[in-house]
Amino acid sequence: MSTTPQKRALNNYRKRLKHRGMARFEVLGRDADRELIRSLARRLAGDGPDSARIRATVRLSISGKQPKKGGILAALRRSPLVGADLDLSRPVTLGRGVDL
Repeated sequence: MSTTPQKRALNNYRKRLKHRGMARFEVLGRDADRELIRSLARRLAGDGPDSARIRATVRLSISGKQPKKGGILAALRRSPLVGADLDLSRPVTLGRGVDL
């Protein structure tokens, strides 16, 4: 029994989505939120830093938990400049002489 071209095309489309790490699913919501949910889904489908920030914000908002402290310190520790032995000292100058 052979499959119809339409079913074959749908199966190929779903395989391509799965290969990209995407999934198609249905969501129920208010009609007024339709564009909001669609735009959120489009933004989350990307793999950029913006989508990661949105994902983290939504997770935090839904969980209701307070953010962990020390996030800035952890980010600084992950910096590629850690251990680079940069000399960030500035020479001390007395300033300019001003005639008043």
